[in-house]
Amino acid sequence: MRERNTIQRRLVLNALNQFKGHATADEIYHIVSREHPNISRGTVYRNLQRLCDMGEIRKVEVPSGADCYDHMLTAHYHVRCEQCGRVFDVDMAYMPELECSIRDRQGFVLTGHSIMFSGICPECQKKQDTE
Repeated sequence: MRERNTIQRRLVLNALNQFKGHATADEIYHIVSREHPNISRGTVYRNLQRLCDMGEIRKVEVPSGADCYDHMLTAHYHVRCEQCGRVFDVDMAYMPELECSIRDRQGFVLTGHSIMFSGICPECQKKQDTE
């Protein structure tokens, strides 16, 4: 059965694609609701999940923060700013061989990994310099 491409799903995907960086569900909702005030938060959240299920976007789990969404589907790493909380892509090659080098004593069969670096983004650094 072919999946319908609803107007709401297209609005959510367009909002994510125009966002600089990685948007949270709330940020995407605010972008969409500016032009379409009748859309509900639940509709945006459901469509984000559906887009993830369809493999059109990826959810990035953020430790101690709100999960965000990424339109880049290839495996890559992220960095989270300790000041503003925004998430950015890291410019380095993904290392699939990393899993092979890990010895697991609990009996896990490793199927993947995600690494979240932390730091201070250039915009927050500028704010610190002017204070």
